Amino acid sequence: MPAGTDWLKLDVQLCFALYSTSLAMTKLYKPLLAPLGLTYPQYLVMLVLWETEGLGVSELGQRLSLDSGTLTPLLKRLEASALIERQRARGDERRVEIHLTAAGRALRDQAVGIPEQLACASACGPAELESLTRRLQALRTNLLTHLAADSAADPAALTENDGEDGNP
Repeated sequence: MPAGTDWLKLDVQLCFALYSTSLAMTKLYKPLLAPLGLTYPQYLVMLVLWETEGLGVSELGQRLSLDSGTLTPLLKRLEASALIERQRARGDERRVEIHLTAAGRALRDQAVGIPEQLACASACGPAELESLTRRLQALRTNLLTHLAADSAADPAALTENDGEDGNP
């Protein structure tokens, strides 16, 4: 571990390693998603819906860690592209459910090779990618647990989408 002021060097910052890796990942996705007509955030929405169709907007937002102010424009664009439909739930008119259209379901077949292309670009084997994913998920859980504990003491401490660039 670094000593003294070495902790303040950019290259030892976990946050920067995660941030710059995320930027590189989204840059890799851009040309892969362009033929599908999807942005990276739209792709994430579609991944969730291909996994579990008919989720409510709030459930979808929770799954993606997005607030409704960020999620609603994404859903409107996907609906305008005829990939999803927003429908009021039969049992509860207040609840809006998201359903795939036939075109949205068909898009899954076009997207199926994308994860493999990203895996190849990472130069990591399947076991290494699985381990890295689990470790990052555990890190996220730990950080969110810490934030929740802090917000219990100070509710203003926990806000969604604090990124200056509008990204979660």
